[in-house]
Amino acid sequence: MTDEKPTAGGVPVPVTPAGATSGAPAEFPPASPAGRGMFGNQGTGDVSGFGGLVRQHRTIEDSPRPYGGYFDEVRDALEEAYPAFGEAIEHVVVDRGELTLHIRPERIAEVCQVMRDDPALRFELCSSVSGVDYLGADERRLHVVYQLTSMTYRRRVRLEAAVSVEQPHLPSVTSVYPTADWQEREAYDMFGVVFDGHPALTRILMPDDWEGHPQRKDYPLGGVPVEYKGAEIPPPDKRRSYQ
Repeated sequence: MTDEKPTAGGVPVPVTPAGATSGAPAEFPPASPAGRGMFGNQGTGDVSGFGGLVRQHRTIEDSPRPYGGYFDEVRDALEEAYPAFGEAIEHVVVDRGELTLHIRPERIAEVCQVMRDDPALRFELCSSVSGVDYLGADERRLHVVYQLTSMTYRRRVRLEAAVSVEQPHLPSVTSVYPTADWQEREAYDMFGVVFDGHPALTRILMPDDWEGHPQRKDYPLGGVPVEYKGAEIPPPDKRRSYQ
């Protein structure tokens, strides 16, 4: 669609809005060191309002000790209780007042078991399992994030494990944290991460025969028409493009 803009003589003439895009369907975003737009997309008719966002990717580096707060105690307790600490923990990062332990993928269930059962740790609750796609920033671009809470000590810690698109396998933690059941299914559905040992790893949001994983950043923007009380709403790539 076009807007009307007055000419020098005051007569409105139709013009194409700056930034508007034609030629649906959506294109695949380029992989680059900096993500542009909310999902790195360009030329897709994105109406989210995040098209001007530019975010520089940072490499993961270990934070220097002391970390502060209870973070040193958590790291020391895990290192003492888990003999394979040096092999399993890739990075320990403290950023914005939060502690993140980056775990080797094959060790994630073991680490969760220790985090839950050790008397000095007691992270009894896994409140969230979610996925992140770092397209163009990490060869192992699919990250799975586990939010753990110790109700005994009122502490929180984040575990993070990264896998590649070619080998998107992680051990399921449902045997340690039953709350991870549906959350792992959602990460599988949206990102294509396969949780080995999950009791029933099936899609939870999309139909069983859906092709692809919609929250991967190379998944084309667009969609399917939605019917609502007799009215049909077109997919995003068929709607008007806004500046």
